[in-house]
Amino acid sequence: MATPRLGAGSRGLPQPQLLVLLLLLLVLLLLLGPWPAAGHGGKYSREKNEPELLPKREPPNSPGGEFRMEKLNQLWEKAQRLQLSPVKLSELHADLKMQERDEFAWKKLKAEGLDEGGEKQAKLTRNLSVILAKYGLDGRKDARAVSSNSLSDPAEEDSLEDPRLEKLWHKAKTSGKFSSEELTKLWREFQHHKEKVREYNVLLETLSRTEEIQENVISPLDVSHVKEDMLHSKHAELKDRLRGINQAYDRLRKVSHQGYGTETEFEEPRVIDLWDLAKSSNFTEKELESFREELKHFEAKIEKHNHYQKQLEISHQKLKHVESFGDPEHVSRNKEKYAMLEEKTKELGYKVKKHLQDLSGRISRARHNEL
Repeated sequence: MATPRLGAGSRGLPQPQLLVLLLLLLVLLLLLGPWPAAGHGGKYSREKNEPELLPKREPPNSPGGEFRMEKLNQLWEKAQRLQLSPVKLSELHADLKMQERDEFAWKKLKAEGLDEGGEKQAKLTRNLSVILAKYGLDGRKDARAVSSNSLSDPAEEDSLEDPRLEKLWHKAKTSGKFSSEELTKLWREFQHHKEKVREYNVLLETLSRTEEIQENVISPLDVSHVKEDMLHSKHAELKDRLRGINQAYDRLRKVSHQGYGTETEFEEPRVIDLWDLAKSSNFTEKELESFREELKHFEAKIEKHNHYQKQLEISHQKLKHVESFGDPEHVSRNKEKYAMLEEKTKELGYKVKKHLQDLSGRISRARHNEL
């Protein structure tokens, strides 16, 4: 009798062989199955087979960012690419720090529902527009002619951009009524006046664009009055600035013709402006005297900042010279000194601008109370 054949699925498979086959299959499943040890992805794991995520962008408040707000970091990087002078960069840094401080304060107000009309937000936008124009970050070709805090010889400075100011400056220079130090002081006043006119023009242009947009937007009746109030507030701000510009021009004209008298109490243009505004505000005699003393401290702070600005400029020139001819050790020492001066100048610049904002706010509140 012939022996029957055994096929692959034959029931005649001996039981021991069947058990061995099952064990082999189980071992293969364990080796190839998707059960890697926790935390150790194998080549078939989800971690290995999903597309790799792009590295996250460094958060703005990380050590690599100069500011906590990304848009301000972008402006800072753009300014560095424009190769602004060290003094201008330090001034920009202080302005951006103030902008960041004000924006975070506004976000807190907004979260509390205290800027429903958007007036404070609009003011922040205007302030940023002024910064962009002041440092040539708005893309305009003629915007980079920014004054440099009188560190250079006045004869080498850019024009005053106003024929009336040019005429006054020429008259003062040739009058023989000013010493070299007084001419430097007067030049700072002219430059300060020019910057105030620039800021006014930027605000005027911003307001004009806002009004054009408002005219083309149909608003519900319940918010139209809010927008009208905002525009009225902006016009009031422009009016105040224009009044200040006219008063400052009258003073420049008087000084240019007569020279500095012995009654001059302050020397820094920003302090002179504040003192003139304070005298015409609704301060009591005691409050005015207290404000005068604070202005003296403020002027001393400005003088300290000016000193560090000059040292920063000198250090920058020396560093460029040493990098061309000096040995590595000498270059390293000068870089360390320059970095120290740069940080100190930024810090003082921010303190000066913050103090200026606080003092201006006190005058504004006093004038508001008067109204």
